[in-house]
Amino acid sequence: MIRIAHISDTHITGESAYKGYAYDLIVNDVNRGNFDFVIHTGDVTNQGLREEYERASYELKKIQKPLVVIPGNHDVRNVGYTLFEKFIGPLNGVYEFKDGVVIWVDSTIPDLSDGRIGGHKFRWLKAKLEEYSDRKFKIVASHHHLVPLPDTGRERNVLYNAGDVLDLLLRHEVNLYTCGHKHVPNVYRVEDLVVDNAGCTSCRKTRKGDVNSYNVITLHDDGRVEVRIRRVTGDELRKEHQPIKPKIFVPTGKRLLRIVQMSESNISDRIYFRRKILENVVRTINEKLKPDLVIHNGDVVDMGIERYYERAYEFYERIKAPKLVVPGHNDITYLGYDLFLEYFGEPEIIETRGFTFIPVISAQYETPIGVVGRIGQRKLAERLEDYRESFTVVVLHHNIVPIPRSREVGFLEDAGDVLRTLTAGEANLVLTGHGGNSFGVKVEKTPIVNAGAVSWELHRNPFGNSFNLIEVYRDMVVVFEVQATWGSGRLLGIWKIKGPFSP
Repeated sequence: MIRIAHISDTHITGESAYKGYAYDLIVNDVNRGNFDFVIHTGDVTNQGLREEYERASYELKKIQKPLVVIPGNHDVRNVGYTLFEKFIGPLNGVYEFKDGVVIWVDSTIPDLSDGRIGGHKFRWLKAKLEEYSDRKFKIVASHHHLVPLPDTGRERNVLYNAGDVLDLLLRHEVNLYTCGHKHVPNVYRVEDLVVDNAGCTSCRKTRKGDVNSYNVITLHDDGRVEVRIRRVTGDELRKEHQPIKPKIFVPTGKRLLRIVQMSESNISDRIYFRRKILENVVRTINEKLKPDLVIHNGDVVDMGIERYYERAYEFYERIKAPKLVVPGHNDITYLGYDLFLEYFGEPEIIETRGFTFIPVISAQYETPIGVVGRIGQRKLAERLEDYRESFTVVVLHHNIVPIPRSREVGFLEDAGDVLRTLTAGEANLVLTGHGGNSFGVKVEKTPIVNAGAVSWELHRNPFGNSFNLIEVYRDMVVVFEVQATWGSGRLLGIWKIKGPFSP
C-alpha cells in the first residue's frame, strides 16, 4: 500500500493572500502521517517573484517527506519558471516508487492562466508512459485540470489540448491524474482513470466559502485507488475506485433500443456541405439501420437563414424514424432562433418503452460558447429525479468533456456544474455534438458520447464524416461510429448499465 499527500495552490507570499497558519497545520498533519511521499501540483508562489521563491524554498523544507513539485500558472508569472528551476527543481520529471511512477509535466503558459501540454511535452509524456508501461501504478501530475470542475464560476483555464491528453492517459491505462489550479477539491472517475483535484492548501481564495484542504491518496495492493479530501476543519470526504474487471464486455439478451446520433450536418450552399454524403446517411438510416429514434445534436444548418432551413427540413423529413433535434450555435445565428422553432419545433421530452430523452438547450446567440445556466441546471436535476425509474438520456449540443483534436477553450462555460448535475443525477447516457470529432467516455456512472460531423467538410475526425449508432441492452450500452460515406464502423465505447432501469 502506498499513501500520498496531495497539496496544491499554496500561493506562498508575504502578502495577505497567503495563510501561513493553514500551511503549517496541513504540513504538520502530513509530517505526522504515514505518507510515502508528497505531490504539490503547483502555484507554490503567488506572483513568481524572487522574494516569494526564497520564502517558498524555506517553507517547502518544512515537509519531512519526499516531495514532487509541479509549476503552476502563478509560478511562471514574471519569468518565474527560471526561478522555479533554481529554487525548487525541474519543470518536468519522473519519480519512481514501489510498483509505480509519478510523471510530472509542466502545463503552464507564461503570463496566462490557461494551460497546455503540447508539442515536445506531449511527445515526452507519451514516451515516458511507454517507458514505464509495466508499472502497476502510473500517476501523471500537472497543474491544470483535465475535466470540468464544479463551483468554479465560468469554466475556463483548462488545458487547451485536454481532449488529447485525456485520450493519451486512457490509452496508456494511467491510474491517477493529479492536479490543482481552481482551488476546488474534487474527485471523478473517468473510465479506469481517477482524476484527483486538490483544493488550495494555504490561499485565502477559496470557493463558495470553503476552507483550506489537501487530499490523501491511497494506492491499495489490489489496484484500488482511494482519495480522501481532508479539510483543516477535520471534515473528510472519501471516494474509492475499484478497477474495472473484465474490461471486455459482451451484450446479453434482447436489444432494447437503437439510436442514430448525428451532429453538424451544417446544411447550406457552401462547398463545405457534403450533400451526397448526407443523402447517403438518410438512405442508410431508412433502409438498413431502421432505428427507434434519430437524434441530431445541433448545427443542423450552417447559418440561421430561411433557405438553409428549408433544405434542412426537406432532408430530415425523409427520415422515417421519430426524431429529436436540439439547436447548435450555428442554428440560432441571424433569424435562426425563430426559424428553428418554425421548422423543427421546441425540443420536448420523449418517453418511450422505459426510456426518457431529456433535451437541454445550451446554444446562445452569435457565439460558439454555450451555457445551460443555473435555472437550466436546476430543471435538469429535477427532471433526472422525476424520471429516475426510467433510462434517462440527456441530449444537448455542447460537449461536456473535452474531445481529442479540438482546442478546448471551455465551449460550455458552466460545464463543471452541468457535469456534476449529470453525474449526481446518475443520467444513464449523455449525447453531445460539438467539436467535429466523435468521442466517448464514462464519467462516474454516466457514459458521455460526442458525435462527429455527419456532412461538414471542416471536421477534426481522421475517420471522416460519421454518425454514431447506439444500441441499448438490458445490461450495457454499445456505441459504434459509422463512416458516413462507406458505412464501415468501429467500436467507440461499450459500458455496463447499473441502476434502476427496467423497461
